[in-house]
Amino acid sequence: MSAPLRWGIIEPGASPVHSRAIFASSTKGRGGGGISFQASADAFGDEFDVANRHGSYEALVADPEVDAVYVATPHPMHYDNASLALEHDKPVLVEKAFTMTGVQARGLVSVARSKGLFMMEAMWTRFLPHVVAVRELLAEGALGEIVSVSADHGQCSSRIRRRVSSRLNWAGSPARSRGLSVSFASMVLGTPAE
Repeated sequence: MSAPLRWGIIEPGASPVHSRAIFASSTKGRGGGGISFQASADAFGDEFDVANRHGSYEALVADPEVDAVYVATPHPMHYDNASLALEHDKPVLVEKAFTMTGVQARGLVSVARSKGLFMMEAMWTRFLPHVVAVRELLAEGALGEIVSVSADHGQCSSRIRRRVSSRLNWAGSPARSRGLSVSFASMVLGTPAE
């Protein structure tokens, strides 16, 4: 691919979403793209040098200068937002948790496959250098047979209290955000049988 991939970010615009800042920083200066909800989009666009700013999710996914869409809305909105992007033939990266139900997840995957579009949950921890090294060690058999995994997830508690208090009404979002341990366990032990 010779041209840069131009990302559009679908996010609520009402509160700071750390994922979008990390994502935008990693793609800064790579051309095109856009973000939705005008006031928030303008402030965010100014900070991260995003040229195209949109007042609606529909306008963002319809923008021909947006090649792919990153969905960073609260969990209950993931299915609708990812569906909207897929309807406009855009590849999609969806923040965790991917969807609220398995039925929704299978539906999105089915649509993406039928259209030949890339779609993935934004489980960025799987791409960290130390996690890549662990996967290589596992593939080589250097760690022997792994029969159990114990994993914890921790963050600064004052930051968590602020985020959790603002997200408690979003269908168990704090608990759904903590799928990192489950993801790590399935990466090490393989896909669960049930």
